[in-house]
Amino acid sequence: MTAYPLFFSFPPCFIAIFFVPVPDLDAAFYWSFIASLPINFIGVLLYMKAIKVSPLSLTVPYLAFTPTFMIPVGYVFLNELPDILGMTGILLTCAGSYVLNIEKDRWSVLAPIRAIKKETGSWIMIIVAFVYSFGAVVGKLSILHSSPLFFSISFFLVFNLTILLLLFVFRKIHIGIFQKEYKKGMVAGLLFFLQILCHSLAISMVKAAYMISIKRLSVLFSVIYGRYVFKEKNIAMRFAGALLMVSGTILIVLAGK
Repeated sequence: MTAYPLFFSFPPCFIAIFFVPVPDLDAAFYWSFIASLPINFIGVLLYMKAIKVSPLSLTVPYLAFTPTFMIPVGYVFLNELPDILGMTGILLTCAGSYVLNIEKDRWSVLAPIRAIKKETGSWIMIIVAFVYSFGAVVGKLSILHSSPLFFSISFFLVFNLTILLLLFVFRKIHIGIFQKEYKKGMVAGLLFFLQILCHSLAISMVKAAYMISIKRLSVLFSVIYGRYVFKEKNIAMRFAGALLMVSGTILIVLAGK
């Protein structure tokens, strides 16, 4: 699951690097670039583990915690601190993730918290959110000391190649797996490549916590996919939680104006 998008996004990254101007690079770029590699590797592996072992609508929404973790991280590394409206939006987004785990037939105040412990993918995704809070901040540091396109393309060239080589060396994958479902792999690779470009351009324009909060609108799509693709249950309550998160993102957008 990890190798497919990395393998099939490598060719467009390799082609694109020849069309991206190389900016002046300093020590801050290199140390943040190197630090981003293990952070993103851990995040990707745990992300794939989470969506494999638990329902999509009970895993991906927990990425909404990333902006909350980013408040102290962004302040320490980037001297960024959201205003009151922005912080309210971030907290509202997190409240939505609490509602996701409410079961209407046997609800209690602590039930959603207990559900996190019971659902392995949920607490793994909270760890992913924490890891990505560092990844987004350190990545923005690299962007500030280079350029959005140069960092995104050069980073994922190195990242994809390094991770694929490690997976080959430790015999977690073999070349034959890419011959299966290669058409879907090409689609996944293209989408991953587009995500790389859009993420880097967006995070260079606004505060890191705001951008990641808006990116977490993916939780809404995940709930919808969970219902119609994987036939997951209790979707009404999970959709309500996702809508609460959307309300939080609206506050964040207003705060950014």
